[in-house]
Amino acid sequence: MNFNRLLQAILLPSLLLVAALPADAQGIWKWRDKDGRLQISDRAPPVDVPDRDILQRPGGASHAAGQPAPAASAAASTADAAPAVETELEARKRKAAQELAAQKQAKLAADNERLAGQKAEICRRARSQMAMIDSGQRMVRPSASGEREVLDDQGRAEEAQRTRKLMQDNCQ
Repeated sequence: MNFNRLLQAILLPSLLLVAALPADAQGIWKWRDKDGRLQISDRAPPVDVPDRDILQRPGGASHAAGQPAPAASAAASTADAAPAVETELEARKRKAAQELAAQKQAKLAADNERLAGQKAEICRRARSQMAMIDSGQRMVRPSASGEREVLDDQGRAEEAQRTRKLMQDNCQ
């Protein structure tokens, strides 16, 4: 029985020690965010955090503001694999954002082209209407009750003014 207690006394702390090692191997980052709050994480801070605001890096290497960062070593390069993944992720995000911006720009260009086509059609119709008004031929338009009414000189002048406004707005 004493052997079992001795084994438990040695085995249990050993297992706890082994279980704690991977957590320490991951590394802890500490930094101050843009609002000055202390942030602690097992992941690297965002790329917009200045180097001077990073208080602790994985592996216990830390530096205060104004002091240079510790020199990179072979062990540090393996510990920095996570920032390399972060950099790749940031590159993918940046590429996705650029593609989204290109899609928005293409949609805007298509909308502008459609609008230009509509304005050209309105301009063509307004010029045709103005040519008809200037020709002096008789013009009719539907009244509020749906009957056709012939335009007199005042109605013709109002129609000419409305048509000129359309041409001014849509013919460049």
